[in-house]
Amino acid sequence: MPMPLPVQLHLTLPVWVMELDLASRDFSSDAAKVAFAIELSRLNVEHASGGPFGAAVFGPQDQLIAVGVNRVVRQSCSAAHAEMMAYMLAQQRLQQFRLNALGGPVTLATSAQPCCQCYGATVWAGIDRLLIGARAEDVEALTSFDEGPLPADWVGELSRRGIEVVRDIERDAARAALKAYGELGGPNY
Repeated sequence: MPMPLPVQLHLTLPVWVMELDLASRDFSSDAAKVAFAIELSRLNVEHASGGPFGAAVFGPQDQLIAVGVNRVVRQSCSAAHAEMMAYMLAQQRLQQFRLNALGGPVTLATSAQPCCQCYGATVWAGIDRLLIGARAEDVEALTSFDEGPLPADWVGELSRRGIEVVRDIERDAARAALKAYGELGGPNY
């Protein structure tokens, strides 16, 4: 007898995310937003709950809408990257597949440059601003991850679609988180 086809997908963030103290956080600067994404990436490794990537979606007035961390191995899902998790959770929270449809700007802060998968999702998710810590070359130099191909002028491609890209925010801290993960041997959490 053939197995029935799956009809539901269940992805979760680790429990420690619910324990974050967000009440006193000030996310008014780009540096604070990216530092938070880097903190998520570091905590994900420390808790052995995923790879060294964190992301956060912010709405108008710097309101935190959702966060994401890498859950690929833990959830057996190649789409469970930090950016993808943050996008999907923000979309569910707002009940909008285009996050800026209700007004913007909507910002994604990420600990590292989006890979080819997350780059594509950024085009469609309704993001107005993309804030990046480490570069793809940092990820590939300090870990065993392959970030995949991007258009030669990927920043220009996003800009032409109305998405502002700001790179190298807190890059040294982002590189340090990647390096610490790489020095652990790059465990597949």
